[in-house]
Amino acid sequence: MMIDGLQCGHFDRAVFQALLAGGVRGVVNTCGFWEGTVDSMDQIAKWRDLVAENADIAAIAATADQIEVIAASGRLAIIMGFQNANLFEGRIRFVELFAELGVRVVQLTYNNQNDLAGSCYEAEDSGLARYGRQVILEMNRAGILVDCSHVGDRSTLMAIEVSEKPIAVTHANVDSLFPHKRNKTDDVLRALGQSGGVIGCATYRNITGDDYCASVEAWCGMVARTVDIAGIDSVAIGTDRSHNFTAPDYAWMRTGRWTRGVDFGAASAARPGKAPPPDWFTSVEDIAVVPQGLRAVGFSQDEVAKITHGNWLRLYRETFRPA
Repeated sequence: MMIDGLQCGHFDRAVFQALLAGGVRGVVNTCGFWEGTVDSMDQIAKWRDLVAENADIAAIAATADQIEVIAASGRLAIIMGFQNANLFEGRIRFVELFAELGVRVVQLTYNNQNDLAGSCYEAEDSGLARYGRQVILEMNRAGILVDCSHVGDRSTLMAIEVSEKPIAVTHANVDSLFPHKRNKTDDVLRALGQSGGVIGCATYRNITGDDYCASVEAWCGMVARTVDIAGIDSVAIGTDRSHNFTAPDYAWMRTGRWTRGVDFGAASAARPGKAPPPDWFTSVEDIAVVPQGLRAVGFSQDEVAKITHGNWLRLYRETFRPA
């Protein structure tokens, strides 16, 4: 069994089938990047329709127990998530409402600073705003996991301190292993591990690097070095895999409505479009080789279980259910 802490794109039945064929039994989707309240609700409704149309192979999960039940039935558990807090539109009471609609993971910021916190791409990380502190506590209360994947390091450290429950970095890597604004410093990862949080190691080439994408053993070696920093109980999988994306989708992710110019996000002028997948992960089903790769670099069977699904389930149990 594997749980992927974050994927995005246009899912369909073929994607569900490919994930199941690769051994994935739980995945956090991306319902939105820049959308406000109404558009976010519309995306939730579309996801409900999609899952209902494929109820024989997928179901939406709102608790760790539901993930396990769905997985045991041979289906894919869909965990509803957003990569920005725009869905709340500055209204603290909307946090509870979206939790009641089944949302379980929300990233504080996407690629820009917002009214909660600073983004990893800002020249100066502002840290948490007062509203951001309140949203984190409300997410704790409502049962939504705080995600800081695209959040600046200062804001992430503050979120770890403010949150009454462990937080996540659902899809990123270690900056000291592959320097990139999207990746996290050793200090952040140590704080994450000490607080019971979890990082999902990404396979997205732009933040993973060609060397770690060369083979599954190389990528799993990166995971092992992440464990050395954060601890075995705080490292999992968060591939950041995208499905059926085209040029307009990438433009929306990177520029939204906020600029007339070009923004490459984690890409660059030299590699502006879709980044090639890792050499070992060219099709979705190839994720099936990860457990073997983890064993090949020295992890025990129990440690493999923690990385592939156990650490996410533990974190979900601690955060999805309101106190």
